[in-house]
This record gives sequence, C-alpha cells and structure tokens, in this order.
Amino acid sequence: MARNWDRSEEILAFVLYCSIPLSKTSPTHPQIVRLAQIIGRTPDSVSMKLSNFARLDPALRARGIKGLPNGSKLEEQVWNEFHQNWEGMLEEHNRIMDHYENKSIDAANINISRSYPEGYYKISETKQRVNQDFFRKSLMISYGGKCCITGMNIPSLLIASHIKPWNVSDPKTERVSPTNGLLLNAFHDRAFDKGYITIDKNFVVHVSSEIRDFSPKEICDNWLFSFEGSSISLPEKFHPDKKFIEYHNDVVFRGGRIV
Repeated sequence: MARNWDRSEEILAFVLYCSIPLSKTSPTHPQIVRLAQIIGRTPDSVSMKLSNFARLDPALRARGIKGLPNGSKLEEQVWNEFHQNWEGMLEEHNRIMDHYENKSIDAANINISRSYPEGYYKISETKQRVNQDFFRKSLMISYGGKCCITGMNIPSLLIASHIKPWNVSDPKTERVSPTNGLLLNAFHDRAFDKGYITIDKNFVVHVSSEIRDFSPKEICDNWLFSFEGSSISLPEKFHPDKKFIEYHNDVVFRGGRIV
C-alpha cells in the first residue's frame, strides 16, 4: 500500500519545486534523486509530487500548463502556507532538513528555532543569507538565468531584485516571495531600485523622464530609453504580483503615475 505524504515531506518537495525548472523535473534529476533518498521515496514519486504542485501555479495555468490533474488537499495547504509566510516556512524547511540529515542547527550557526514576540525584529546574518539564497535561486530558475529586460545571461552580473523594496516588505509574505522579484542585470537592477525604470501591470517597461537630464545622451538612449515600451520576459513560475508592481509604480518610480 502506498504511503501517504506527510506535511514535512510536502514542504521539502515544494522548496524543490521552486528550485528546478519545470522542464527538468524528471525522476533522473540529481536533486530529485537526492530528496527521494532523504525521505525514503522513489524518484518517480518525488517527480510526480512536483508536477502536482505545478497544477496550483497561476503563472503556469496562464500559459495553458496544468501539471498533473490530481492532487491532495495537503499540497494546497502547503502552497497556501508558503504564500502566507514564506520566511517562516523556509525556516521550517531548514528544521526538517536538519532532522533528516542529523545536523545540529547550532553547529550550522543558523538561529531559526527561537520564537520572538509579534512585531519584534531579529534575524541572524546566516538566516538572512539562507533566505536570500532561496530568493535568488528561485528567480534564477524561473527566469531561465536571464535578465528579464535585456536577456543577459552572465550569472555574476544578474541580481535578484525586489519589486517592493526589501526594507519595507513584510517579512512573512513579501521579502522572500518569488512574486516580489525580477531577475535583472546589475545596471538595470540599480536603475529599478532608484526608480529610474519600472514595469506596469502589463509587464511593460517605463523609463523616467528625469533620465533626459543626464548625459551622455547616447548611453542613456541605448541603455535605458531603448527599452521604453518593451515587455519583460516573464518567468516560468511565480509571475510578478501586481500589488508589488503598483507599489513600485506609486512609491519608487520617479516618472509620475503609471495607469
């Protein structure tokens, strides 16, 4: 008789779903094989579980990709829990992996088990790095390792950019959510961060008119204005959430209100 998946296994599988391109979720993928070994399941079973998660992804449904038609309520529960508390669920993922791999959290210098009163902010540098690594990796996978504006694919020049800035994003639902990210080259990441460019709710690039005050004109035209009105390349998974885009339009962008 087949063994039902428990919540811990579902959490491990969801993080893996975020970390592998959908086209590569075959039973032979090394990360799928490794997770199967860790939780005592077959690679076929893990691969099928990732396809079950794909059925819940609105970005895939918008492209007519439905994943496997059958799934469990527990998959939906874990999907929703992540979207309601990305940071907390990643912490739980780390604790589960620690259990399976018999490592000490203290030895790893990751302070993730202590709880703090609501509204009290404390995070270790290591924990922040782990979560940021997840954020970058999920964007690198979703955008195929290419800048969504230029198509540049030099990994060391690509930045996992927050749409709603990190320092004003909710720690639970926004800071490490892939829907609050764009993969940009370092130049356009900086321009986006400073509000000289933005994207609208149709994923079209807008450039601030303030750029016209700077020189040389040829550089501004080639590096910025040439992308005015172009559409970004959308990610395979986790399309940018329009509430984050609206925030960037209204609060960060220097070019006036975007309709």
